[in-house]
Amino acid sequence: MRGFPKRTVGLVIFLTLVLVCPILAQIEHVSPVPPNIIMPHSRPYAFVPPQHERTIEITDVEVKIDILEQTATTTIEIRVENKSSRRQEAELVLPVPDSAVIRGFSYDGPHGEITAKVLPKDEAKRIYEQLVSKIRDPALVEFIGYNLIQSSIFPVEPRGKQKVRLTYEHLLESDINRIDYVLPRTESLEYSVPWRITANIKAKRPISTVYSASHKVYINRESDKEVSVKIDVEAEKKPGPFRLSYLLEKNGVTASLFACPEEKVGGGYFLLLAGLPADAAKEEGKIKREVTIVIDRSGSMRSEKIEQVKEAALQVIAGLNEGEAFNIIIYSNTVEFFSEKPVIKKKETEQAAKKYIEGITATGGTNIYDALMTALKQPPTEGMLPIVLFLTDGLPTVGNTSEVAIRELVVKSNPYNRRVFTFGVGFDVNAPLLEKIAQESRAKSEFVLPKEDVEVKIGKVFIGLSGPILADTKLEVLDKDGDRAIGRVRDILPSKLPDLFEGDQLVLVGQFVSKEPIQFTISGNYLGKERSFKFTFEFDKADVRNGFVSRLWASRKIAELIDLVRQMGAEPGVTTSNPKIKELVDEIIKLSTEFGILTEYTAFLAQEGTELHDHTVVREMVGDRLQSRAVSARSGMGAVNQSFNMEAMKSASTATGGYGGGYSNEYLDENMQRVRITNVQQVNDRAYYNKSNRWIDSRIVDKDKDIKPDKTIEFGSKEYFELADKLAKENRQGSIALKGDVLMQFEGKNILIKMPNN
Repeated sequence: MRGFPKRTVGLVIFLTLVLVCPILAQIEHVSPVPPNIIMPHSRPYAFVPPQHERTIEITDVEVKIDILEQTATTTIEIRVENKSSRRQEAELVLPVPDSAVIRGFSYDGPHGEITAKVLPKDEAKRIYEQLVSKIRDPALVEFIGYNLIQSSIFPVEPRGKQKVRLTYEHLLESDINRIDYVLPRTESLEYSVPWRITANIKAKRPISTVYSASHKVYINRESDKEVSVKIDVEAEKKPGPFRLSYLLEKNGVTASLFACPEEKVGGGYFLLLAGLPADAAKEEGKIKREVTIVIDRSGSMRSEKIEQVKEAALQVIAGLNEGEAFNIIIYSNTVEFFSEKPVIKKKETEQAAKKYIEGITATGGTNIYDALMTALKQPPTEGMLPIVLFLTDGLPTVGNTSEVAIRELVVKSNPYNRRVFTFGVGFDVNAPLLEKIAQESRAKSEFVLPKEDVEVKIGKVFIGLSGPILADTKLEVLDKDGDRAIGRVRDILPSKLPDLFEGDQLVLVGQFVSKEPIQFTISGNYLGKERSFKFTFEFDKADVRNGFVSRLWASRKIAELIDLVRQMGAEPGVTTSNPKIKELVDEIIKLSTEFGILTEYTAFLAQEGTELHDHTVVREMVGDRLQSRAVSARSGMGAVNQSFNMEAMKSASTATGGYGGGYSNEYLDENMQRVRITNVQQVNDRAYYNKSNRWIDSRIVDKDKDIKPDKTIEFGSKEYFELADKLAKENRQGSIALKGDVLMQFEGKNILIKMPNN
């Protein structure tokens, strides 16, 4: 089954809660529109008409999702609290997907008969518009286009709490081997109610991978056909719909495509998701590892740090399988090694390594160049994936100390393509250098902050390197006839594909041109053999509901551009006045403004008073910030924070993000404090800036100082609801659910929506 029809506007399911007579007697008046409309998907408090006091708050929501094949059963438990001294009448309104069928409804309170009725489409639309008009709150408009469940009359006692429990079932959309689940929720940054979400997925076929495009989740594989998912604690308060997708296995690597159309790039944006077989690591012929541990034993590593590193080295060797290989290199002023080349792990070599590690002491300077060179030029162990765990707690002080020369080693002097995972301990490290060494060798960089345990950090990385499945990964793009697809895709990120280990998934983003079918071929060393996996996709089904794809691409692209500026800072005397850097600065400004993705270098774009139309001033300010931070800050806390931000953006795979992007544009400042920007709002694939209490579309915010609307529409008018209907067809209705006037570009015109003052 390829999928189901898109959601339609206005289908409403009414739940009428009939209470016993004594309870009804205590309610003085039952209005067609009660004074409290509770919509937990949209706001942390009840919607009330202007003349009423806000008294009911939503404290938290718990969601349990059970997915069996293509059917999802969703149970939502909503907890509310009455802050007043009077019993409150309320009405519950919940947006739900198409084909939703109610399976259960209960609440803590007097029990009565519960009935449900499906209203005709036109009647449902009329009731919805009546609610919006009477409550006078544009936030309700965000869910126009969804089906609705409405439960009328449930009492909340004075100073009391109430729990409401709803269970509904619906069929999920599918796309070949991919099944998609969406839980509607607001994109508003004002939303602060925690949503604790868990999901359990069961399938008849093995599940390749599970992916959330919206929130960070933890995935636990119960078996090859059952996976449990739990939302990260920090993501519980992140806004936006909760999205969950899973791929069913094919032969080897499985892949699927999300695409979002965008005319100005000639086609749009795509996200390629690829997963591995659940039990691939158990197969015969799997790739073995050769791990070289490079230990900084300079004087600054004395005491606790060197002891933690020694313990980490012992744990790494113990974690290797019999028959895999290892070596140990130690350095200070000079470089020494356990063996001239890696040795096979067995009882004798492990015991010898333990004695060697126990005798390591800290003294001398830091010769990073020679240590890295020694690790890279070792004779390789045939048939194994060569990995280096490279640790340092300081700047290079001995031997060749040139940042450029050290960086070039992994590019020009890495004949066996060793992956160099770098660990910077503390703040006195060259952060851009360690990042680049890792990036150029298909690895990652880690930074161990003061008071963090080095052993734990190294151990966590090593665990993630278990079960190499696909190494030397390559991507080829072909047309429908199997020829090289020239000019069909561009800006694929990451440009250098990583190795895939047990439990990994590959998330690639890029731009596509034209809607003709295209073939992606992923190839490499799959479990010890060269294999290719071919996937043909069509872009004619690109959908703006996949707006998260364009934002993820923009986040990664901005990070790549900033990283280029940082790496140019390694050249002595370089400044942002350099023509090459100026070109990068212009592109950073363009993408940051358009997508509303701000960093510590561009955060001022959101500030009141910033004249975005004055491109000369904006370019100068961004250039100055990049010069003082990205170019000049090579070490210290102010360099490490940038590495944290850049890594988060370069690897962005969820719309909400953490520091380094997401809806709230969070990042770590130079004091490692989290900063959150709230006057830029991302809505689906659009962004809006709050300037002078007006939300302005990012596509026009930098055009003129005083942008004149071509048309003005009043909130609640006939034209307003007509516009809402048009936007809902594109899943962009959230654009007119912002609190305050909205100046947006639509159908080639600048339209001002005048919102209510309350």
